[in-house]
Amino acid sequence: MELRFGIVGGALGSFIGNVHRQGALMDDMAVLKCGCFSRNQEKNLATGRKWHIYDEDRIYKDYREMAECESKREDGIQFVAITTPNVSHYEIAKCFMEHGIHVMCDKPLAFNLEQGMELERIAKERNMLFGLTYTYTAYGVIRQAREMIKNGEIGDILHVVTEYPQDWVISAFNSENSDQAMWRLDPEISGESLCTADIGTHLEQLIVQMTGLEIKRVLARFDTYPRDLLLETNTTVMLDFGDQITGTLWASQIAAGYECGVKIRVFGTKGSLEWCHENPGILKYTRVNQPTQIMSANRDYMYPESRRISRIAAGHPEGYFEAFGNLYHAFCEHLIARLEEREPETYTYPTVEDGVKGLRFVKACVESNGNGNVWVEV
Repeated sequence: MELRFGIVGGALGSFIGNVHRQGALMDDMAVLKCGCFSRNQEKNLATGRKWHIYDEDRIYKDYREMAECESKREDGIQFVAITTPNVSHYEIAKCFMEHGIHVMCDKPLAFNLEQGMELERIAKERNMLFGLTYTYTAYGVIRQAREMIKNGEIGDILHVVTEYPQDWVISAFNSENSDQAMWRLDPEISGESLCTADIGTHLEQLIVQMTGLEIKRVLARFDTYPRDLLLETNTTVMLDFGDQITGTLWASQIAAGYECGVKIRVFGTKGSLEWCHENPGILKYTRVNQPTQIMSANRDYMYPESRRISRIAAGHPEGYFEAFGNLYHAFCEHLIARLEEREPETYTYPTVEDGVKGLRFVKACVESNGNGNVWVEV
C-alpha cells in the first residue's frame, strides 16, 4: 500500500519543510498529493509545482480548505505533515483530525501544555495516529542503545548526561544576514520558552526513547543573551528520574563554535553508553574495567531493531534525512497496518503522548526558573 499525504507550511526557502518531504518519500511508502505551503500564493504555487503537484486545485490557499476538500475526495490524503511555527500547530492538527486525517507534526507539539493535552484528547477520542519528529531518537544506533539498556548490558542506570549546544542566536546577532529562524525569538510565536522548548525537548525525548526513563522533577536555570531578549537562549537543568537516578541537561543557542552538538551519555552499574550526533553512526560502549568498544551502525553484531532501520552498508554515514525517514517509515508502517486492519509487526516513533510529556517538561522548567531555581514536579 502507498499512502497519500499533504504538507502544511514548509514552502521553498524554509529548512524543515523539505526535510519532512524527503523523509516521508524516502522509503516509497507515501506520495505527496497536495499542500498549503505558504500564505504567499505565488510562493505556494511555486512550491507545489516544484514538488510535482500538477493538479493546482490541490495547492490550497488555506489549510482549512485543504482539510475540508481532501476529506471529501475518494483519493484524499490519509495523513498531513505540519511544518509551521509552534503557534499554529494546535489549530492545524485539530482541524485535520476533526476531518479524519492522521497527523505527523514538527516538534514541539503545541504552543502550550493546555493545547497539547487537548490534541491528545482528540487523538484518543477519534482513534487518530499522531506522530512527532524528534529527529535524534530515530538513528539506528540509538535503537541499539535502547535494546542494550533494556537487556541489562549496562546494568541499572545511575546517571544520564545530555547536551545540545548551538550557536545560531549569537551568530545571528553578529551577522548582517537575517536568519530565517529569528521568528523563534518572539514569545507570541514560540511561547513561554525558546531554548528549552526548541532544543531542550529534543534531549528530553532522546532520554525517554533511548533509556525508557521519564523525568519526575527538574531544577532549571535559564540564561538570556542578548540580555534584552524576552526568552532564554541557554538552559541548564538538573534531572530527577526517581529511584535515585539523576541527570543533567544543557541546551544552548549561544555556544560559539557549535552547530548541532547533540550528545548523550548513560552511566550504569555495569558500564556506559555514549552517542554524539557529530558522528551519528557510532555508539561507544564501555563495560566496567574493560576497554571502550566502538559499535558501528548496521554491523552484524547490532540488534535487529537497530539494523532494520539502517539503509546502507556499515561504514557509510547515514544522517539527518535518514533519521526523518525512519520516523516517517514507522508512522507509515503503523498507519498502513491500521488501514489494513491488522497489527503492525513493529514500529517506534514519538507520539502525541510524548509531545505532552515534552510540554510538561518545558512548563516545569519555566516554573523552576521563575521561582528561583527550585525543584518542580513534571
